[in-house]
Amino acid sequence: MFVYAMIGLENMAFISMAVSLVTYFYGYMNFSLTKSATTLTNFSGTAYLLSLFGGFISDTYLSRFKTCILFASFEVVGYALLAVQAHFQQLRPIPCNASLGNQCEPAERGQEAILFTGLYLIAFGTSGIKAALPSLGADQFDESDPRELKSLASYFNWLLFSITTGAVFGVTFVVWISSNQGWDWGFSVCSVAVLVAALFLLMGKSMYRNYVPKGSPIIRILQVFAVAIKNRNIPIPEMTEELHEIHDKESGVSTDILQRTDQFRCLDRAAVIRSELDASELRLPGTWKLCTVTQVEETKILIRMLPIILSTIFMNTCLAQLQTFTIQQSTTMDRNLHGFKVPGPSVPVIPLAFMSILIPFYDRIFVPLVRRFTGIPTGIRHLQRIGVGLVLATISMAVAGIVETRRKSVAIENNMVDSLEPLPLTVFWLGFQYAIFGVADMFTLVGLLEFFYEESSSGMKSLGTAISWCSMAFGYYTSSIVVEVVNKVSNGWLASNNLNRDKLNYFYWLLSGLSLVNFGIYLMCASWYKYKKVGIKQIDAGSNGDDISEEKIHMSIA
Repeated sequence: MFVYAMIGLENMAFISMAVSLVTYFYGYMNFSLTKSATTLTNFSGTAYLLSLFGGFISDTYLSRFKTCILFASFEVVGYALLAVQAHFQQLRPIPCNASLGNQCEPAERGQEAILFTGLYLIAFGTSGIKAALPSLGADQFDESDPRELKSLASYFNWLLFSITTGAVFGVTFVVWISSNQGWDWGFSVCSVAVLVAALFLLMGKSMYRNYVPKGSPIIRILQVFAVAIKNRNIPIPEMTEELHEIHDKESGVSTDILQRTDQFRCLDRAAVIRSELDASELRLPGTWKLCTVTQVEETKILIRMLPIILSTIFMNTCLAQLQTFTIQQSTTMDRNLHGFKVPGPSVPVIPLAFMSILIPFYDRIFVPLVRRFTGIPTGIRHLQRIGVGLVLATISMAVAGIVETRRKSVAIENNMVDSLEPLPLTVFWLGFQYAIFGVADMFTLVGLLEFFYEESSSGMKSLGTAISWCSMAFGYYTSSIVVEVVNKVSNGWLASNNLNRDKLNYFYWLLSGLSLVNFGIYLMCASWYKYKKVGIKQIDAGSNGDDISEEKIHMSIA
C-alpha cells in the first residue's frame, strides 16, 4: 500500500506537467508550437531514459528503497525551482502583445537555463523512482510460492490502477489549479505531492523485504562478452555439466539457477572451464576469466529482450502526439461542460477514466476467467498482452485522423480558419482516440512491466524495469524526429503554427500506417522470443540439492 501511495502521488505530479507543459512553453515561455512539442517530448524521453541510470544505481549500490527516497528529493527541488520561476515575472519573458499582432519576445538564456534546470531535475528524480519503485513492490512477493504468483500478477495491474488514479487527479485537480490559480501554485502542489509520497514510503520502511545489491549487472554482462571473445577458439561442450556453475550449499538460502538455452550458443564459451584456471577462481560467481552458466543466461535474456523493446517504441511515439498536438487541438474546440470550462490539458482524463474502470474488470473478471483455460497466472502471456495494445494503438491513430478531419471541416464551414475563438465542436470528440489509446496503454504498459520484471534475473530486476520504461523514452525522442522529418518531407504539414491550416490529420494517418508495419515486426520478434527457464536450488536443511523446475510453480514459463 505504501508503494501504491507513492507511485500514485508521484505520477499525479508528473502526468499533470506532461499534459500541460506545452501550454506553459507556448503561452508563458514564448516558445513556438513545434518547439513546445519537441521540448516536452525531449523532457519526457529523458525522464524515461534516465531510468536506466536509476536501475543501475538501485541494483549495484543502493537498495530499491533508498533509491526511491534519494531520487524523490531531486524531483521535489525541480518542481520548487519551476514554481519560483512561474511566480516571479522577471524570471520569464514578457508576455506576447496581442494588440501588436501577437508579437513575442523570446526567452533569455538565463530564463531558459532556470527552466531546463528545473525540468531535468524532475526528469532525473522521476527516473529513479520509475526504475526502483515497481521492483520494490514486486520484491514483497515470493515467486517460489504458487499462491503468491497470482498475487504478483495482480500487483502489476493494481500498480497501474494507482498510476492511473494519480494521473486522474493530476489532469483534473492539478491542471485546474495551474490554469486558474497560476502555474506557481501548480508547480508548488507537485513539489508537495512528491514530498508527501516520499514520506509515505518512509512510513513502511520497517516492513519491506529489501533486495541487497550484489554488484553491477552491467559488469557481469560485460564479463560474459569479454570471456567469450577470449575463448572464441575453444569448442563449445554439448553437455551442460561441463560448463561452470556454482551451487552454494553453505549460504543457507535458495539461489536462482538459470538453465542453459540454445540461443546465442557462442556466449556459452564464457562458462568453459579451462585447464589453467586455479581452484580459487572456480569458486567465484563470475570473473574476467570465467563466468557461470547463470551469468551467461542473464546476458542472453537481455539480448533476447532488445527486439521486444525496440518493436514497442513506435507505440509511444503515438502516445506523445496525444500529449502534444491533441492537447493543442483541444484548445481550439468548445470545452464547455454544463457551464464549466474544461481546461485543455484535462482532456486526457477520458482514457484515464476508461482505464480506472477497466483495470478492476480485467484483474478480477477477465484474468481469472482466462486462467481457467490457459493455466497461466496472468491469464494471457505478457507478449500477447503487449500485442493487443499495439493493435489498439494503430486503431487509435486512424480514429485521430478522422476526428481531426472533422475538426478542420468545421473550421472551414464556419470561416474560422484564422479565428482565435473556439470552434462550435465539442472537445469530447477527442474522447474516441483517447479512449482507444487508454485501453491500449493498459495492455501494453503492464505487459511490459511484468515481462521485464519476471524475465530479468534476480540481480537486475530494477534494470529490467528501467528497460521497459526506455520504450517510452525512445518513443518520445522518435516523436521529435518524426515531427521534424515530416515537416521537411511534406513541405510543412505541421509548420504553420495554426492547426486549422496544418495537415495534422495526414500526420495521424501516417502514424497509423507506420504502427501497422511496426506490429508486423513485433509479431516476428515475439514469436522468436524464448521465455527463460529457471531451476530453484534448494539449499535448506534436508535438501538433496536437486533442481526443481519452475514449470511446476510458474505455468507461464512452461
